[in-house]
Amino acid sequence: MRVLVAEDHRVLARTIATGLRRQAMAVDIAATGAEAERMCLLTAYDVLLLDRDLPVISGDEVCRRLRELSDPPRILMLTAAGELTERVYGLTTLGADDYLAKPFDFAELVARVRALSRRAPKPPPAVLRFGSITLDETRREVSVDGRPLELTLKEFAVLHRLLSAGGTPVPHDELVRTVWDEHLDPRTSAVRAAVSRLRGKLGDPGLIVADKGEGYRLCD
Repeated sequence: MRVLVAEDHRVLARTIATGLRRQAMAVDIAATGAEAERMCLLTAYDVLLLDRDLPVISGDEVCRRLRELSDPPRILMLTAAGELTERVYGLTTLGADDYLAKPFDFAELVARVRALSRRAPKPPPAVLRFGSITLDETRREVSVDGRPLELTLKEFAVLHRLLSAGGTPVPHDELVRTVWDEHLDPRTSAVRAAVSRLRGKLGDPGLIVADKGEGYRLCD
């Protein structure tokens, strides 16, 4: 899942980003409304965490502008203005998908982000299976033939994307976009290294196949 945190309080932004990355999400940060809008036009984020009081362009205006896109990100507004009238205004007039007042509990923030990411025409199943591999996204558990595996967050996210593809190739660039953040060099060997570690932990190098020019896919 790709998330953008638009928050001008740098400590809070870094804290949120670090916590979401520990949940196997790819997270970028924007410190102004103009930067948030630009990044959303360049990258297909699943969820945008949007502070209403951003400099340069307000979060309210960013929300209005993004709602004009054909496929905008899901927008979760984060703000100190938690009164009922403000919440109603954010959800109806501005068009936000969800609204969370500060201060908030981080577990609730994670739950809301995951719920927003599932608001699609066909929500992905919580448990994914392919051949002998089973991945439970809710419990964050993976097993092969019933044997539990210990995966890093990035390994889990890569496997989740491959399982979601159901055996069709997932391009290298797509894994970079969806699993890592904007600071990763697309030419990096990080994807190849993560796939190599996954093959070793799965116990069968042939379960993940690299199709030249196509990407990586699962092979039963």
